[in-house]
Amino acid sequence: MSRADELYRATCLDILENGFYDTELEVRPKWADGTPAHTVKKFGVVNRYNLKEEFPLMTLRRTYWKSALDELLWIWQKKSNRIADLGSHVWDEWAGEDGTIGKAYGYQLGIKHHYKEGDMDQVDRVLYDLKHNPASRRIMTNIYNFQDLHEMNLYPCAYSMTFNVTGNTLNGILNQRSQDMLTANNWNVCQYAMLLMMMAQVSGLEAGELVHVIADCHIYDRHIPAVKAMLEKEGFAAPKVTLDKNIANFYDFTKNSFTVEDYKFHEFNFEIPMAI
Repeated sequence: MSRADELYRATCLDILENGFYDTELEVRPKWADGTPAHTVKKFGVVNRYNLKEEFPLMTLRRTYWKSALDELLWIWQKKSNRIADLGSHVWDEWAGEDGTIGKAYGYQLGIKHHYKEGDMDQVDRVLYDLKHNPASRRIMTNIYNFQDLHEMNLYPCAYSMTFNVTGNTLNGILNQRSQDMLTANNWNVCQYAMLLMMMAQVSGLEAGELVHVIADCHIYDRHIPAVKAMLEKEGFAAPKVTLDKNIANFYDFTKNSFTVEDYKFHEFNFEIPMAI
């Protein structure tokens, strides 16, 4: 069983056995039929993934890692909020009439800010500091811009990434206000593990530990049967994941820059309803 499987199983079991059910509370999300989408949750979940040991791709069910990478590059590389720039349909439900998700995610990363070194957006500032100021404790991004929240079709879930260089190792902390364990957990973990690998490579560093901090870690009521079925499976060993070593510029990475070998996973035969 991969380390990602172990952490996923432990987190879900803890939620199901010790979590808080919000059944009696008024909640914002709704199912397609208009029924309130309730959850069982745990607060303040922290999971750690050491990329020097293995890549955190779960095997209890398939994670579509290439689509996850495409979305990450849409946000961090294209810095786009337009769904036409994305290769999947994961954001279609949140698109407005203008074809965008509002001033969210990639839009925020692409805003230029003034520094003594010149005008840079958040991604370019990270890339600059990793090369020129690796000892800095200020290498981070934050897309939870309160000024623009009213113009975002969805408030950012994964909202902050902090990078820290220790010796020749690049570590990172992903802060997430809310996590849907069935639909998004390993998707997000894989995304930011790949981001850490890409950032490390173009900065002459090795990718180390990804720490995932989740404030509200939950399972939706209609997802519980599917999660329980997954937890009955015995996972496989983690696959081998490598990055094209010839790429030295962050903006040259594509969704084909990663190679995944020996990825075994269990079939997943559940339809996943989406809470909006």
